[in-house]
Amino acid sequence: MYAPLLTNRYLTSRIIPLIAAGAVTLCVALVIVVVSVMTGFLDMVRGSGKTLIGDVVVSRSISGIPYYEEFIRDVEALPQAEAASPIVETFGLMQMPYGTGDGGSQIETVQVWGIDPASLDRVADYHSKLYWTKPSPELAKTLAPDDPRLDPMYQRDAEGLALKTRDGQPGLVLGIEISPFNRRTADGTYRTEGDFGTQDAGHFMPNTSGATLTLVPVSDRGSLGGEKKRRFAIVNELQSGVYQIDAQRVLAPLDVVQEMLRLDKAPIVSPTEVDDNGRPKVIGESPARATTIVIKAKPGVSAIALRDAVEVAYKDFALRVAADPSRKVKVPLRAIVATWEERLADLIGPVEKERELMRTLFSIVYVVCAALVLAIFWAIVQEKTRDIGILRAVGASRKGVLWIFLRYGMMIGVVGSALGVLLAWAIISRINDIHAMLGTPAALWLKILAWSAVAGAVAMTVRGARRASALQTVLWLFGTLGLAGVATALLFHRGFLIWDPSVYYFSRIPSEMDWVTAGTTVIGGIIFSIVGASIPAAHAADTDPVQSLRYE
Repeated sequence: MYAPLLTNRYLTSRIIPLIAAGAVTLCVALVIVVVSVMTGFLDMVRGSGKTLIGDVVVSRSISGIPYYEEFIRDVEALPQAEAASPIVETFGLMQMPYGTGDGGSQIETVQVWGIDPASLDRVADYHSKLYWTKPSPELAKTLAPDDPRLDPMYQRDAEGLALKTRDGQPGLVLGIEISPFNRRTADGTYRTEGDFGTQDAGHFMPNTSGATLTLVPVSDRGSLGGEKKRRFAIVNELQSGVYQIDAQRVLAPLDVVQEMLRLDKAPIVSPTEVDDNGRPKVIGESPARATTIVIKAKPGVSAIALRDAVEVAYKDFALRVAADPSRKVKVPLRAIVATWEERLADLIGPVEKERELMRTLFSIVYVVCAALVLAIFWAIVQEKTRDIGILRAVGASRKGVLWIFLRYGMMIGVVGSALGVLLAWAIISRINDIHAMLGTPAALWLKILAWSAVAGAVAMTVRGARRASALQTVLWLFGTLGLAGVATALLFHRGFLIWDPSVYYFSRIPSEMDWVTAGTTVIGGIIFSIVGASIPAAHAADTDPVQSLRYE
């Protein structure tokens, strides 16, 4: 019965246990914050990297997959598949209608996707990636009054979904970071700013004269064809959340890209025969091709199960075409069939390794936590020598004394770990607000408050000196220096950017708590607190009652 009473008394009667709990709090919060941000980074890479590619991807670069419409019908007949969509992937050059280059234009190197918007919407929720659309009533309530999307002039839903202008001309959807005049604000929304830094509808890409896209056809033998140029209207812009995609991706109508790359339907002519007009005789038709097929799994079906089914379907499709003598073009027997994670392995793999490395490195703070608890508890045991002697003299066993201090260490670990979780949650949940605050000059009221605190600390330092209290004087002096440093930093703070979207894969800092890591960190904090307390506890248990009662 005496163990919990003494543990409670030791916890509440001295400041030194609070120092030990504070050390555990900081160690636990540090691990949780770092690993949660890394886990959020990984989750955002997974989610955003999956943008527009579905669950399984079938790809055959350059030459593409002929008769892809037939293959898509085979895939959609699978019980594991929900929908499939064709894509033609390539790279190109795009001449912007304005920019920072000579002559008021700018040439961008872009990754071009020829897509079918309707089927891609079924596979990868294409419409949700369009930025300039009419916001839902719930979203509209959260937008700033000057957000352009609240203006019907900026709402280009229909054009973006159709990849066409209102008069039926083919259009492009650009990654929102391609235009140098799209400025991302601190809350993650965009403004279209002109030369003078104000919202300008004239620099809004769908309002411009359009852009010229240049593509170069490549044969399956690696030879280059003549370049193909075409002028397109810009009908909307794309925001995926991944800077590299938003700064490079251009979406265009599938049939137009196929035509520019010579992957559309074309007659096959005989090299030896001629028709009645003396022209090479047409002996068949080369089908249109797609370089990529993206596939969505049905609910409850894993990407791996869908991949295995698609691999079988592709082999059956290729063999069926090969056995048909009427088909002049054969399907390649091999194509890359991969889950979205396998396709993004070069991006996801390093991030996973970095997270585990950070988890391992920052777990070293457990050792620091144990060392701090050991040092503090050793001082406590030395201070409580006479108390230990009295307990031993009235009949307390060695195990009883040992249990008092182990229980003491466990309570320090529990309290410190719980406070560490709360501190980590407070930081992570508001981390983007903290970043935004660091990116703007300090408010006047905050500067006044900081210097008022400095003045108060100076007054307390003088008070301690007048009372001839060295401890109070030293403590308040250190407090004054610390507060003065903070106040000076606020005085000269003009704002700085820590998390630059142009450097990192995502545009916002992850702000979700990793509760699995929080749980394991709490357990680790408690265990290492007990470990740190065990040596002083064993020392206390070995104390001789006669010698301890004589201790001064």
